[in-house]
Amino acid sequence: MSRLNGVVDTGVEHIRRWLGVLRDDLMTARADPMPPSTWLRWLPHGVVWLAALGVLLGDAAQLSDNGGLDAGFAFLVALGQAGAMVCALWRPVLAWWMSLAAMLVAAFAVRAVMTVDGETFTWPWSAAGLIAHLLVLLLLALRVPTRVSAEALALTALATYVVQGLVGAVEYQPTGQLAAVLFTVAVVLGAALRGRREARAELGRQTTLTAEERARRTLLEERNRIARELHDVVAHHMSVISIQAQVAPHLVRDPSDELKENLAGIRQNAVEALTELRRVLDVLRSEHPAAADPADGSGRAPHAPQPTLGRLEALVENTRAAGLTVTTEVTGARRPLPPGVELSAYRIVQEALSNVLRHAPGATAHVTLAYGPGALRVEVANTEPTREPQPSAGAGHGLLGMRERAVMLGGTLTAGPWSGRGYRVEARLPVSAPPATDPLPQDGTA
Repeated sequence: MSRLNGVVDTGVEHIRRWLGVLRDDLMTARADPMPPSTWLRWLPHGVVWLAALGVLLGDAAQLSDNGGLDAGFAFLVALGQAGAMVCALWRPVLAWWMSLAAMLVAAFAVRAVMTVDGETFTWPWSAAGLIAHLLVLLLLALRVPTRVSAEALALTALATYVVQGLVGAVEYQPTGQLAAVLFTVAVVLGAALRGRREARAELGRQTTLTAEERARRTLLEERNRIARELHDVVAHHMSVISIQAQVAPHLVRDPSDELKENLAGIRQNAVEALTELRRVLDVLRSEHPAAADPADGSGRAPHAPQPTLGRLEALVENTRAAGLTVTTEVTGARRPLPPGVELSAYRIVQEALSNVLRHAPGATAHVTLAYGPGALRVEVANTEPTREPQPSAGAGHGLLGMRERAVMLGGTLTAGPWSGRGYRVEARLPVSAPPATDPLPQDGTA
């Protein structure tokens, strides 16, 4: 007995929960407006208003002429059906209740007339009332969850069955079966269209997130590549500090113990910094093994010095060998620059020339290096291409890497169309003014 009571209590609890969900879904007057269109924003509203006007006139005439109702009462019932259609544009659940209530009022009013006078009438749904409720269910299914529209359809079918099947009338043309079929089609169609719209919106969001994630990943990969290149620059300076700290005591006659201790500490710190730099570089290379230069066949980046502007002519010659006509121009007093500036300037020119080769076949390029007192200006401009470029498999993020290099140094980079269909990349990289005692290099290398 206790087990049976437990089963009954569980069933009652499930029914109570279902009734609670049903109440939350359908006992509401919340607004669910039509989704905005692009260039047909108000067309659905206009169509519904015109259909509501047709239902108002047709249902009033049908209820008064064929249904035997008073003209004023028939007009009020028809106004309820037409008003439900208009209300469905903003509050579809409330409109469904209005339409169902108007059907019940009309059905019982016409039933009383049919019982007395024996009039034959389409019952319990009139033709205009069926059209109105059909449109209300369609608008409901377009904007509410499928569960809610299915509940509304089930209650509509239940009300139709009770009125026609259980209550019944005499001398009428039944419309309950036709109404159930049409209402089911309307709900299924509306739910399908709503699901399609939500799927397209979700696809658009996923596409946006994918593009943002791709751009972010490309940015991080470019920063890692820059960090790997700058490792050699920083490691060189730390090595020089270590060697100088080791040699300095031998350059002084009878150095004090404090001086030896300080220089030993400097050298020890430099060695530890070099060790940490190598660990950081190993982490970067292990996270991006494809970025390593397998020049030696081992898959590891070769320990070669990073390029500087002294190798610019070799870069230009290689580009000319690839079929691109390149001219160079250097203005201002050429001088050695900080290694980071020289490396970034070289990479910007390299990437810009690669873009010209890839995207502007047949064009000519001009490279300008302008040495100023506080900045180095790098400009790569190309003319209009003479033929269409071939499809490129690149990710299209070359400008992102160039801009990242310029921003890293506190500079700026601009890129855009130039001279018709040409293109220009211009970077301004801040540098400190050269000391008066700095000798100018004879071979143009840093």
